[in-house]
Amino acid sequence: MEHTFLYDDHFQEIGRVRLDSKKRVAIPKSVRDSATDSYRVFVNQAGQIMLDPQVTIPATEAWLIKNPKALGRLRKGLEDLKNKKLIKRGSFTKYARDP
Repeated sequence: MEHTFLYDDHFQEIGRVRLDSKKRVAIPKSVRDSATDSYRVFVNQAGQIMLDPQVTIPATEAWLIKNPKALGRLRKGLEDLKNKKLIKRGSFTKYARDP
């Protein structure tokens, strides 16, 4: 299976690791991200291994990824926020509900 998701082809050696007694490799703290909870593993014909960090999305939030229109609106809103293109709409406290 061919994958074309390599976002950057500039790799940096950060050290060496050894297999433990159960043939496992520990990922050094210097490359671990607290949000990453798993890795996709790829190997090429030369035996080189690449790990692609993954994050699990809760099922209750997966709808956003599956809805391109809503995701686009969210991204536009975040871009507007970043560029300070905001419109003041006043207070929304009248719509708030106490749980």
